[in-house]
Amino acid sequence: MKRLNLLFFFVLTLLNVDAQGWPSKYQGVMLQGFYWDSYGDTQWSNLSNQANELSKYFSAIWVPQSGYCNTTSNQMGYAPVWWFNHTSAFGSENDLRSMIKTFKEKNVDIIEDVVINHRNGNTNWCDFPEETWKNQTTHWSLADICAHDDNGKTAKAGFITTGAADTGDDFDGARDLDHTSDNVRKNIKLYLHFLKEDLQYAGFRYDMVKGFSAKYVGEYNLDANPKYSVGEYWDGDPYKLKAWINGTKVNGQIQSAAFDFALKYYINDAIGKEQWERLNGDCPAKDPNYSRYAVTFVDNHDTDRDGNRLQRNHLAANAYILAMPGTPCIFLSHWKLYKTQIKKLILARKAAGITNESKILKSEKKGNGYAVIVEGDKGKVLLTLGNVYGYQEDGYKLALSDGNFKFYVSNEVDLTELDKVKEETSTTFTPPTFCKVNEGETCAFFEAPTTWNAQVYCWKWDNQANYTGGIWPGVVCDQVGTTQDGKKVYKWTWNNTKSLQSSTNSGIIFNNGNGQAQTSDLKFVNGGYYDNFSGSAPKAIIKVSTGISSIHADKQDNEWYTITGIKLNKPQKKGVYIYNRKKVLFN
Repeated sequence: MKRLNLLFFFVLTLLNVDAQGWPSKYQGVMLQGFYWDSYGDTQWSNLSNQANELSKYFSAIWVPQSGYCNTTSNQMGYAPVWWFNHTSAFGSENDLRSMIKTFKEKNVDIIEDVVINHRNGNTNWCDFPEETWKNQTTHWSLADICAHDDNGKTAKAGFITTGAADTGDDFDGARDLDHTSDNVRKNIKLYLHFLKEDLQYAGFRYDMVKGFSAKYVGEYNLDANPKYSVGEYWDGDPYKLKAWINGTKVNGQIQSAAFDFALKYYINDAIGKEQWERLNGDCPAKDPNYSRYAVTFVDNHDTDRDGNRLQRNHLAANAYILAMPGTPCIFLSHWKLYKTQIKKLILARKAAGITNESKILKSEKKGNGYAVIVEGDKGKVLLTLGNVYGYQEDGYKLALSDGNFKFYVSNEVDLTELDKVKEETSTTFTPPTFCKVNEGETCAFFEAPTTWNAQVYCWKWDNQANYTGGIWPGVVCDQVGTTQDGKKVYKWTWNNTKSLQSSTNSGIIFNNGNGQAQTSDLKFVNGGYYDNFSGSAPKAIIKVSTGISSIHADKQDNEWYTITGIKLNKPQKKGVYIYNRKKVLFN
């Protein structure tokens, strides 16, 4: 009998060998496969079509909560209703299963966004659907919702919840589940097993883990045994982040990683504001006891909308997390904008053998910049940020540089894979046909997120003047149409007046006028078509319609002039000329 007990314990240990938060010595890089309102880019079929490319650089992809939310459009999944029906705004359940299978065959793991802090009712405030899987049915009652939910709003809606007090922060937007309830935990465990065993998700990204005690994440992971687990504990305090990670322990073993928000805010201040000493701050990724459980990032679907983005420093920030311990998570918008450079940075990281537990050999503020050296399994990485002068670079070779950073590896590291990366051309984008620029017009177009319900304003300035009235929030833009996916498009046109003022920079900002949402500083290009996800540059430039006709080379006439007014017998090169008092294209 004793031998059988020992055998059972040994088998149980093998079954739970992965249930320790995050793989040790992990060399992979993760992609966040969505941004807010990314209903086109994150279609399951669209991601599947990119599997050959993405699998060369990423080992895991985090996707949105895929359960049915009583709508198949304009729902990012953060107000979940159904747990076992996975038709969503991103595609059918069959498309989802096909996408997961496609990536699994290429050794890329898909991580589900798990939203179990809160839940929405099906037809009213609190009626969670009863669902059946493997002959087990989930049953719910008002006793499964935290007492005084939504600061009393639930009671005002006519529902008296009798669960225990919330074990974390209250989420004022859906019903907070009472994780002290045996029934709630039983239902959640069934749900997680379904995600892992039926849909074949490899791991979980737990949403809003401040909303319930960390010990429950530990309990759920020990039961479901995911390969990956990372919690969204949104707090810049490194001690609170570490405390949450420790709070997931079961029998002394950590059961979940956490996003390193402390490092994210250090990056904002250092790279965005040149407060380089901030990178000396403590955080999970820099602590050898916690770097295994640190998922590092520059931006995500929420922080990218907060109006405090790094903009032109995004690439340097990504270079930093790709040089550091922890598991880097690349934001989809950044991947689209800087694909060639990020590919090379990922390959350089892998070539040096940097893992989530690599050792930081040296890090320091140097001049008006920062330098860090990290030791990988195959060599070292030296990264300099900002203006670092006179730093000892002997023994290193340059892998990639771009303005605000230089990414070196030690001489023994093989960088031949970087030479195989072809320069990416910009994705072709065709603006809506209702966007037009008139002759001599100074204007810009903005595709507003669906979450912007207020009027859109424009704020445009340069070093000498403001061109939108000079009083924030600027001038009201005109709505000129709606895109096929339901986003409103606005146009700002300069009225030829300006307010004199001095500024150290220039740009254009779109905002909703009430202080709730705005873009970051965007580079102004006349006729530019902007959205809130494509970085500082316009998504496209809409040209003025000039009515240029095409003249073939066999056309002969003596009345040819260059654009600058020089008369010609006949053009010798292709280009735009004046012919018979009209602007023509000679080809």
